[in-house]
Amino acid sequence: MPLPWMLGPMIGCGAIALAGVPVLAPTGLRQVVIPVIGVMLGSGFHPELLDHIGSWAGTLLLLPAFLAVAAAASYAFYRFVGGYDPVNAFFCAAPGGLNEMIILGGEAGGDETRIALAHSLRVFLVISIIATSYALALDIRAARGPDTWVAVTDLSLLDTAILLATGGLGVLAGKRLHLPAPMLFGPMILSAAAHMAEIVTVPPPSLLVTAAQITIGTILGCRFAGVSPASMGRDLLLGLGATIVLLCVTIVFAAFLGPLTGTPLAQGVLAFSPGGLTEMSLLALSMDQDIAYVSTMHVIRIVLVLFGMPLIFRAIGGRLIDGSRKSKD
Repeated sequence: MPLPWMLGPMIGCGAIALAGVPVLAPTGLRQVVIPVIGVMLGSGFHPELLDHIGSWAGTLLLLPAFLAVAAAASYAFYRFVGGYDPVNAFFCAAPGGLNEMIILGGEAGGDETRIALAHSLRVFLVISIIATSYALALDIRAARGPDTWVAVTDLSLLDTAILLATGGLGVLAGKRLHLPAPMLFGPMILSAAAHMAEIVTVPPPSLLVTAAQITIGTILGCRFAGVSPASMGRDLLLGLGATIVLLCVTIVFAAFLGPLTGTPLAQGVLAFSPGGLTEMSLLALSMDQDIAYVSTMHVIRIVLVLFGMPLIFRAIGGRLIDGSRKSKD
């Protein structure tokens, strides 16, 4: 499978968590491994990339329309198929912003547990379904072989110093500038700049990246700790249904990219899929797709969701809350 070091722990920990086995996520390690992934993703940028940026315009034009249709379709599914009240349906339907939607939904009177479960399922299922489909249907698998492994000894002391600096300074800059996903995006920007300028030409050691993937996969799987399939089986099934709806919308919009921009369907699906920024970028890396293209689209997706969903809720939130009260009555 693509990305086996992340998908294996994610599926394994998720399965035993749902089975009731007590698991505890190593969330403290996330602060360490996310910058490593950011630096790794930045290494996928190269000077020749400037020749292709113009071809991204079509994707950027379609992205807002995709997010609007995806959110509306997911909302309709949760509201009319699942019978969720309007507030819960609205915040469960957002195609991104897991932590932010939980906070905003709770403040609006929604069920934080239900919203958290919906978004955890979205990320979990999108990654699992896409990786499996690409491997089985398209025969796109993880890139393996001696040429893909970067040993610690492949880096000079200067390379190591530059990569450490892009990681550390990137985190500080990301937080100071209030970037989305600052611990990932900050290091990714500085690493991309260093690689575009060819100050450094190697990625971080593969051993560190593998450890980071195992950690991320474990944390994702452990999000289901305390979730009982018996008590939340219906929510789990609705999460699966909503994810399938989102992926269908994703495939339709990705298919438009072919005639519009010449973007291959496999790459367009990765760019539009409403999974996590880190995870979808890693999938692109694993399957030898255009990391810069995929990660850039996901950063913009997150920005649009984080700014757009609260603005939309401000405009229609009063009616949703009134509808939610009537549903409860």
